[in-house]
Amino acid sequence: MEFFDKKDNVDGTENRLSNSDFLRISDIVYEYSGINMQEGKESLVQSRLLKRMRDLGISDFSKYVDFVESQSGKEELYRMIDVMTTNKTSFFRESAHFDFLRDEVIPKLTGNRLRAWSAACSSGEEPYTLAIVLNEFLPERILKDTRILATDLSVRMLNIAKNGVYSDETIRSIEPHLRTKYLSKASVGEDNYKVLPILRSMVYFGPLNLMKEWPMKGPFDFIFCRNVMIYFDRQTQEQLIERFWGYIKQGGYLFVGHSEGLSGISHKFHYVKPAIYIK
Repeated sequence: MEFFDKKDNVDGTENRLSNSDFLRISDIVYEYSGINMQEGKESLVQSRLLKRMRDLGISDFSKYVDFVESQSGKEELYRMIDVMTTNKTSFFRESAHFDFLRDEVIPKLTGNRLRAWSAACSSGEEPYTLAIVLNEFLPERILKDTRILATDLSVRMLNIAKNGVYSDETIRSIEPHLRTKYLSKASVGEDNYKVLPILRSMVYFGPLNLMKEWPMKGPFDFIFCRNVMIYFDRQTQEQLIERFWGYIKQGGYLFVGHSEGLSGISHKFHYVKPAIYIK
């Protein structure tokens, strides 16, 4: 998951986001999601919110923020967070992590079950990639009791993930023999492909705000939380890593994005490889 697409441009309009309204929006976003919107993002925030304001018939940013903060604006709060996030992901993204699962984690597994968590699953490519790797390399005794929890803040992205339909361009990073095995044409005459039930049955998708209560119990054999913490301040990062610690079993792994190493924050995990840590 990534925030604020650099391609966004400010719409040509007389309406401008004031510094005070930007600070109000920043405070709301930080309190709700932990995302730290620093100075310099004003034009991007303005561009994203103008689209929502048009849909609502609101022309003034102050009035829009008032609405978001009102009792009747709770649903709009979710939409505001959603439209300001750009969910960038792909199948087998940062492939070294999946190689590590195959070569180091899976051969050392004991017991007859596995639990994994994709903590910022976006449109579903990450948890479905995990499902492919586990299907390919897990022993049958473990595979039959393997579950992947996939959560995200964006309900819009979760709906795409649950649907499990991807374009021909999106699935090109999947090796051809795996495409044939785990996906099928979604409909005749279209270049869309649908994830097959063998993968879909392994993954449970659900909405989750990492800053709020976590209803699941754990523990997990490993957790993927990649390319999210880069948008949090240090205090929020440390709090999140501490919570992950409590949800990973002893000897389990935490995978973060390659731009998110934990060297700059306080934590109890042990470094294994770049962006890979063990409890």
